[in-house]
Amino acid sequence: MSVLAIEEKQTTGAGSSRTARAGDERALPPSMVERMTLILDAFATPSTRLTLEQVARITHLPRSTAHRILDQLVRLQWLSHSAVGYGLGARSLGLGGNGGNHLELREAAAGPLHELLVRTGLVVHLAVLDGAEIRYLDKMGGRYAGGIPSRVGGTAPAHSTALGKAMLAWMPAEDVDLQIQPALGPKTSRTICDIATLHQELTRIRSRHGLAFERGECFADIACAAAAVRGPDGPVAAISLVGDTDTPLERVAPLVLDAARQVSRALFPTFDVVRPRLARANRGTGA
Repeated sequence: MSVLAIEEKQTTGAGSSRTARAGDERALPPSMVERMTLILDAFATPSTRLTLEQVARITHLPRSTAHRILDQLVRLQWLSHSAVGYGLGARSLGLGGNGGNHLELREAAAGPLHELLVRTGLVVHLAVLDGAEIRYLDKMGGRYAGGIPSRVGGTAPAHSTALGKAMLAWMPAEDVDLQIQPALGPKTSRTICDIATLHQELTRIRSRHGLAFERGECFADIACAAAAVRGPDGPVAAISLVGDTDTPLERVAPLVLDAARQVSRALFPTFDVVRPRLARANRGTGA
């Protein structure tokens, strides 16, 4: 091959490279607003967690650009950042009506929830009490999560779920009566529908240091183990592991209790979460 041909090939190759780079640059959204929107769209659900590398891959933005925009979105509270990655922040969740007031709780729980998922392979929930119902704030479980009939922002009757009973166990009995009794009703044939029986169950939960179980009480083929995240004024949330009714949840239940205590300590560093005694929690149960 002649020198001229070689030079022509090199020139053509360099031109092609420049064209490809120019094409890549033209493919990027031209405005900052469009790039921010591209990143926010990567978070498909309120419980989605993504690393910097995942965001860059999904959006096709350069890593440095993605990192710079992520930092800005975190500062403006459109996104949150924890040890397990980025997630939707208070502003995003507030617009969607899915727990924007619980950002600190969700951030404190993100690490323990992820650890539970990794160690057990089961679906993990974070929920709060909302009247006579629980409201799901977070759900992790990879490909298995789709088989569990719950969603972030969704609700379920507190008396029929391990999450709800874990929180009710640390509430004053008169508050349980006032809050739950009017809403007692069956979800399945196994649901507790009698207030006296419910109080007996709450007493058993306290005797297990806060571990709550349910098998088929909310959904016929679903079982859960849960523990409350507690503070000086009572329960603020609960964490659960979810499987089918044949899952040996008793083996992994101590992990749930430990995760709930980790979150409690993160939120309330001076609160002695191990002590079972709470003011008024056992008063008037009759159980």
